Amino acid sequence: MKTAEIARRFLAFFENNGHTVVPSASLVAEDPTLLLVNAGMVPFKPYFLGERTAPYDRAATAQKCVRTVDIDEVGKTARHASFFQMLGNFSFGDYFKERAIPLAWQLVTDPVEEGGFGFDPEKLWVTVYTEDGEAEAIWRDQVGVPPERIQRRGMADNFWSMGVAGPCGPDSEIYYDRGPEYGREGGPDADEDRYIELWNLVFMQWERGPKGDTDILGDLPRKNIDTGMGLERMAAILQGVDNIYETDTLGAILHRAAELTGTAYGDAEETDVSLRVVADHVRTATMLVSDGVKPGNEKRGYVLRRILRRTVRNLRLLSGDDSFYLHELTRTAINAMGEIYSELETNAEMIHSVIDAEEKNFADTLRSGTSLFQRAAERTRAAGSTVFSGADAFQLHDTYGFPIDLTLEMAREQGLSVDEDTFQSLMQRQRDAAKRDAEAKKLGNADPGVYSKLLEGAGTTEFLGYTDHESESRVLGLLVEGQSVPAAREGQQVELVLNRTPFYAESGGQLADKGTIAVDGRGVVDVEDVQRPVADLSVHRGTVRSGEVALDDRVHAAIDSQRREAVSRSHSATHLIHSALRNALGPSAGQAGSENQPGKLRFDFTANKALGTTELAEVEDEVNTVLSGDVQVRDFTTSLDEALSMGALAMFGEKYGDQVRVVEMSDYSRELCGGTHVGATGQLGVVKLLGESSVGSGVRRVEAAVGIDAFRRLSKESLLVGQLSEQLKTPREELPERIDAMVARLRNAEKEVERLRAEQVLQAAGQLAHSARECGPARLVTHRAQDGTTADDLRKLALDVRGRLGTDQPVVICVTAVANGRPLVVVAVNKAAQEHALKAGELVGIAARALGGGGGGKPDVAQGGGSDPEAVDTAMRAVERHVADTQ
Repeated sequence: MKTAEIARRFLAFFENNGHTVVPSASLVAEDPTLLLVNAGMVPFKPYFLGERTAPYDRAATAQKCVRTVDIDEVGKTARHASFFQMLGNFSFGDYFKERAIPLAWQLVTDPVEEGGFGFDPEKLWVTVYTEDGEAEAIWRDQVGVPPERIQRRGMADNFWSMGVAGPCGPDSEIYYDRGPEYGREGGPDADEDRYIELWNLVFMQWERGPKGDTDILGDLPRKNIDTGMGLERMAAILQGVDNIYETDTLGAILHRAAELTGTAYGDAEETDVSLRVVADHVRTATMLVSDGVKPGNEKRGYVLRRILRRTVRNLRLLSGDDSFYLHELTRTAINAMGEIYSELETNAEMIHSVIDAEEKNFADTLRSGTSLFQRAAERTRAAGSTVFSGADAFQLHDTYGFPIDLTLEMAREQGLSVDEDTFQSLMQRQRDAAKRDAEAKKLGNADPGVYSKLLEGAGTTEFLGYTDHESESRVLGLLVEGQSVPAAREGQQVELVLNRTPFYAESGGQLADKGTIAVDGRGVVDVEDVQRPVADLSVHRGTVRSGEVALDDRVHAAIDSQRREAVSRSHSATHLIHSALRNALGPSAGQAGSENQPGKLRFDFTANKALGTTELAEVEDEVNTVLSGDVQVRDFTTSLDEALSMGALAMFGEKYGDQVRVVEMSDYSRELCGGTHVGATGQLGVVKLLGESSVGSGVRRVEAAVGIDAFRRLSKESLLVGQLSEQLKTPREELPERIDAMVARLRNAEKEVERLRAEQVLQAAGQLAHSARECGPARLVTHRAQDGTTADDLRKLALDVRGRLGTDQPVVICVTAVANGRPLVVVAVNKAAQEHALKAGELVGIAARALGGGGGGKPDVAQGGGSDPEAVDTAMRAVERHVADTQ
């Protein structure tokens, strides 16, 4: 039975039994404490915690999930996976054990021709929580499972909680016996390799306190059901294969990877591990990109980048070459998963664009990272150590995207270990900082549950800002330092929830409104930011300027209208730029982010190469042509299907409801958008593109000024051009040629100066060779070159002097210079010196440490540097002492 058919059959069964089929939520979690959805129940968590009322009593889903805690274990076993799908049925205070257990048994054991999965009841075992006699009785007396195939297990195996105070309860699991060839008799208690878990039924019946699972406070007022059936595991059993990597979806990717790299699955464990990593990670990356995640250096983007780079690394281990395979493997993943998730086909061009660009970018990283690793390894050996610095490993990983597993492997090849404790400590520090930053913006000082309770108690905030800049409102919620308070006084930082507001909450790239909330005759709050920490709840953050504000106060809310109008102009400009870019580059130029500020904007879009000056000029010209036509800007609400059929663009990865707002500018631009806009394009005045740059793999950015800001920018540039024209005595239109000629002459002059300086440095070689003196077992030359001498010239000088002194006896050359305020040192030794244990890398390390820095290189020549130019002579003396002390 194919994976897609298993999911379809599961959902159809529960729909026929009164459940609402809820489409899979995006992998991008709404819960601000999570980066990604990591369990099937996550989208329903607010309902289980009582923060929101579920819109249905029963639900069933096939939920996409990603877990990255065990990412390093992926591939090493046949069961670990970073992406998986969880089938589940849920009851929110409707039915409980007496209904959930028979439903599960019916679906699992009903014949295939009747819509079930057709399992032989004689091969099924059940586990229950050791104190849950109620569940055991239902399995035994109502369903008919023999008592000898029901096993009681403790809290570690059959008890569930969210890990925080809230709902908890026992669970019951269904296991399938694969037969004696897989292990010992005796049920799940005896061997969980032979007896495989099919389904976990969680019975939320108690409330847990903050101390742990044993801190049971009492019964929940409404008992809930949360079940989870792993789709991949079920597919492995129903398809008669030993593990999830041999199922139809993952197997298709794995075998295509083997075909492309000229390997075979099952031939060698090392090869199998890499093929499993590739299969899992390609599928995970495809699903993440489809849900709008882009590779980056933090949060979800970092997860995606790490997954893709592990994939490339393993592909190169398999193939032994630098070929690009991800485009073909991504196509295979889209085909394999498209039957369940049709949006993969819709987003295919975008997915390919992002993943292809990251693969190419990482190829460059591997080249540069290998060079950086080599230099760091040489410094390690030069310092007499066999432990590669954890700080160096972190820098390679964090700054250059070099995978830690690659650093570990390369270190082992060179006889080095890696200080993994320091590396992990630095990684954890970075994760903690990123998590704090992510939560701070949306949550301020409050726990997320506080906002959910406000929403539950006060209801949604009505937004009036499309038509009104002021409103009479009422204070429904008041927070100070994350805690609900009855009133706030002058000078306090406060968060207010109003029943209705003209303030736009930051969303869709548009910055929040600023303004004031005034209590008649009693106080004023300066609003500095507005956020939606939970859906449909606007939280106004600011400072009580004077007086006080209290719950239930009637207030007058007013936004800064001039600022709003400037932001609206910028937002409308992003829509025009988006259309112009698509016209120039094709439909693959999709929006990848934006920020609309007063008078300026940035717009991120997907593209595999930079835009040339001519292309930028054409985009700018097209946008301003539309402005001059004064096209009317219209917005309206319609169904999502109707909007898409009209050609409205949806932001890639964004989540939309059944009803959406469409903003259109004639036929030129039509997008789904919740932001504020101008009434006609002529109100933008002028749009000036300020430049284009890269912000990540496959993502480019244009920045622009709008309206009066654009005019001022143009005016300033015109004045600057006029001044250049006057100073160079050249007409404006001839300035580019004149400046090109001046720059060319300057570069030629700099090259000549550099040549003369290099010649001057090398002219000293003969005299330096004559100055060689006996020092220990070697002839030694130490020399400080003139300031400004480059490291390359120092190296040439050292090698020249070494060559003049011959090979008959040991020779050590140590030359230094100060360039741009930083000291440099180069050490060269001949083979005879090396035989006396005088290694260039070790000597340069001695000198570099005296300079307050580091260095390394080969045994015959090495270079380094430092931060203290006053220590140059000290560094040379340190080298001399070491040579003198050598026997």
